[in-house]
Amino acid sequence: MQASKAFNFAMLCASFLVFANLYALQPMLPVLMQTFDLSPTQASHLMNVSTFTLAVALFIYGPLSDAYGRKPLMLISMLAAIAVTLILPLATSFETLLILRALQGFFLGGLPAIAVAYLAEELAESQFLVAVGLYISGNTLGGLGGRLISGALTDYLQSWQASLWILGGFSLILWMLAYQLLPKSHAFQARPFQIKQSLQDFRQHLARKELSLVYLVGGLNFFIFINLYTYITFVLSKAPYHLSPFWLGLLFVTYLSGTYAASRSGQWAKGRSLPLMMALGISLLLVGTGLTLIPDIKALILGLLINAFGFFLSHSLASAWVSKQAQHARASASALYSVAYYLGASTGGIYLGYFWQAWGWLGVVLAAWAVLAFNLGSTLYLHQQTKRTPTTTNSWLTESKV
Repeated sequence: MQASKAFNFAMLCASFLVFANLYALQPMLPVLMQTFDLSPTQASHLMNVSTFTLAVALFIYGPLSDAYGRKPLMLISMLAAIAVTLILPLATSFETLLILRALQGFFLGGLPAIAVAYLAEELAESQFLVAVGLYISGNTLGGLGGRLISGALTDYLQSWQASLWILGGFSLILWMLAYQLLPKSHAFQARPFQIKQSLQDFRQHLARKELSLVYLVGGLNFFIFINLYTYITFVLSKAPYHLSPFWLGLLFVTYLSGTYAASRSGQWAKGRSLPLMMALGISLLLVGTGLTLIPDIKALILGLLINAFGFFLSHSLASAWVSKQAQHARASASALYSVAYYLGASTGGIYLGYFWQAWGWLGVVLAAWAVLAFNLGSTLYLHQQTKRTPTTTNSWLTESKV
């Protein structure tokens, strides 16, 4: 039991480390705009590029870990990501910062690509479900904690560089805990990477219309959701709000409504159509996004709370739908969903940036509505196609990513 607790704590530390470093720059984007004389669209690339390279990395780390082992690859990739965090403050140009963020995203992809397979191999089934839940909690808490830490430190120290150095030092402590507490792989069996079979599995999943559509919906939901937070920081850093990085970081506390929605989604979906429940989540995203047009901080925060609730409800059920519909090679089916998810995060800022430049926040909201309307129609179409099929749910309905 003690070993299991140590294992869980180590995975929680590792998960927090990865997602804290991935999202730490988001509340300090207005400061970076001033430092490097950037437009909002350029600043958003600092988030987009890291999620893009993380998505690419998912294709690479999984097969590598099958051949060379789980724990060593996770630890090496995390340590490399921390090294980049400590180097980031030394950047003297936007281009250098962008390259370093791309590199950091690639290194941060190691843990998400390997973690669940590692847990499944090393733990009994009863322990595995608890461990996965804690690991996913670390995703959420890391994303939230990284934003809060970097926002608060940037505001207090008046230095984004010092903020990242402190985050890097804290991350190094978490890494050392993971290094000490994560057990060596005992059930791992190395097998050569067969690229032909992997590509065939991917092609077969993509050829199925219902899977491809959910990949698209999941990616486009994150395409909008995460990048709305990026552009809302630009709105709130200026008149009439003038929020500092600390208060901008606190905006991400609204994620907690999404954590609750994801944890309850399995219960709410019992006996109901998963696509219809996804549609409910997307409808809430439409409503919450509309509320942000009201020029009042309370309405805006309410809108973000509703957005997080709707997004994570839809996302957790979309993940479940993929696992349920995949007829074989479920790991590769889920990997494709993760790739679509992070590619959406990395490209949404570019799309919304055009509308921000033309019409400001109103343009961002209208552009978001257009994409979400497509997603709503897609999930309703899936419901029509599958409404005669009995709906079942399982414990993995509670899984979510941040």
